[in-house]
Amino acid sequence: MTRFRANRTLGITESVIREMTRLALRYNAVNLAQGFPDFPAPQIVKDAACQAICDDVNQYAITWGAKRFRDQIAAKYRRHYGLEVDPEREITVCCGSTEGMIASLLAVSNPGDEVIIFEPFYENFGPDTLLCDAHRKFVKLHPPDWRFDPDELRRAFSPRTKAIIINSPGNPTGQVFDREQLQIIADLCQEFDALAITDEIYEHIIYDGAQHIPMMTLPGMRERTILINSMSKTYAVTGWRVGWVLANPDITESVRKVHDFLTVGAAAPLQEAGVVALGLPDSYYLELAQHYTQRRDLMLQMLERTGFRCTIPRGAYYVMADFSALSTDDDVTFARHLIETVGIAAVPGSSFFGNSLDGARWIRFCFPKKYDTLKEAEARLKKLA
Repeated sequence: MTRFRANRTLGITESVIREMTRLALRYNAVNLAQGFPDFPAPQIVKDAACQAICDDVNQYAITWGAKRFRDQIAAKYRRHYGLEVDPEREITVCCGSTEGMIASLLAVSNPGDEVIIFEPFYENFGPDTLLCDAHRKFVKLHPPDWRFDPDELRRAFSPRTKAIIINSPGNPTGQVFDREQLQIIADLCQEFDALAITDEIYEHIIYDGAQHIPMMTLPGMRERTILINSMSKTYAVTGWRVGWVLANPDITESVRKVHDFLTVGAAAPLQEAGVVALGLPDSYYLELAQHYTQRRDLMLQMLERTGFRCTIPRGAYYVMADFSALSTDDDVTFARHLIETVGIAAVPGSSFFGNSLDGARWIRFCFPKKYDTLKEAEARLKKLA
């Protein structure tokens, strides 16, 4: 029956992250694999969603997003970054950043176009490019700081380069590109007439004085950046699937066409709750970073005490850990051992690399969890010590 399968799907495998969650449920393991919080979303945001449903905001919103929500998205970027965005012509509300990424790639790429991806990369980026029939070119981020080599990046660009995908703060490494690194990327995009597609979903989860700088704010990048974001991580509502894409009017027109026929639109009552969420005071974001800093430090301490060698994330809520001092197994075997024997779910590192061997000694843990959850994980990790 393989003749009925589209060729573009043949190189795509099941999400390893979601597979680890299913295994965690089967073995009653602590789920430090999939990056969702197990603590409540802000009450004021939940109340707004309930109120919207009770007020019967239950039919289709405008395909590219309810006006009140698009206006609030524009206000957020003006407030936080001094970035002016036209809510009528430059914002598309979509079903999470996942749809935002695939809609954007489908809107701008043609078969055979080259798309540059930094690795380790969030596992969706690889299949997204395959679904667009684009050609992937990987550029390594080098531990322990997960920085790229400018010469390696330059060699990846060519006249066929359509776009580079940038995830900062990054999953899985927690790297945060500073202005110098972003400028190198921006200069290459302008030299080779390429787009920057930026996944900025962890923008407010940053540590140790790191600063998130949207690529769109750099000179020359306003018209050639597609900015993708979502409510999921910042407001602990990963199941709501409400995100947005910011781009110049020409690109937005194409993104909206794809989005319309992919999903029609994001959930209307949850967009109304988004108006409240994006209007939260700056103190909310400061406290968010403080809470996650404490969780990060606890996670690093318990992993390092067990024998993992960890890189220190400067953003997002993941830790890449080298387990070679604990086992000679490959990453997939070790991850299964963690779930079945130790009772902890994590993600094998190979799922974040173009060549699986590059991730064979790495495993990714996530820490957006209640302290009780992290303490239980710490107790179970003693089986490895």
